[in-house]
Order: sequence, then structure tokens, then C-alpha cells
Amino acid sequence: MPLLRFDLIEGRDEKSLKKLLDVAHNAMVEAFKVPERDRYQIVHQHPANELIIEDTGLGFNRSKNLVIISIVSKTRTTNQKELLYALLASQLESECGISPQDLMVSITENGDADWSFGVGEAQFLTGKL
Repeated sequence: MPLLRFDLIEGRDEKSLKKLLDVAHNAMVEAFKVPERDRYQIVHQHPANELIIEDTGLGFNRSKNLVIISIVSKTRTTNQKELLYALLASQLESECGISPQDLMVSITENGDADWSFGVGEAQFLTGKL
């Protein structure tokens, strides 16, 4: 936890995809202080015509390197979220060559009762996590 879903335009090679996921995870560890093995990532790749992501009037020039990250997480502070956005933008650019204009992030928050990591239990409620 958190759970990250990546929506991308298809065509990235395995090495590039692994690097993107590693960079995103490292940003999560730094910004949200999650444990190193607290890593839940799902990648969905789409034909270019199935992702229409414009700029809400901000003047961004999106490319085929577009990365949309949807995060489901327990509540985080505004400072943690802003740090995450900044880390993702700078590190994805420097380590993966992804323009900050090609990054969109959305966070949905939930509570302890909203997570089960297996065996039919809510581990945050049982005290196992």
C-alpha cells in the first residue's frame, strides 16, 4: 500500500518500463515514507487512440511518452503529496527522459477498513500492519 496504476501508450520496452516503475517506487518511499517492500504497481498499456489526455488549458504538449499514475492510498499530508509530485516529475525526467508535461498523477484516499492484503482479513484493522 499505496497501490499505483500506470496507464501508458503501448510500446515501451521491458527495461524502460522497469526503470519507470523503479523510479516511481523510489519517489513513493521518499515522499510517503513507505517501507521498501511496500510495492504494489499495475501497468496498463493502451493503443495511442485509447488515451486522450489533454491539458485543461495549461498549454502542455503531451507526447507518446505520456504517463498517468493513479494512486490509492491512506491519507497523506499536502506536503507529502506535493513532494511526491515534484520527485516524480524531476526523477522521471532525469532518469527516464519523460517530460514533466507528460506526467499526470491522481491520488484517491481511503481508510484502514478499505484494505485486505490477502487471507480474507483487513490487516490494518487486525493490527498485523
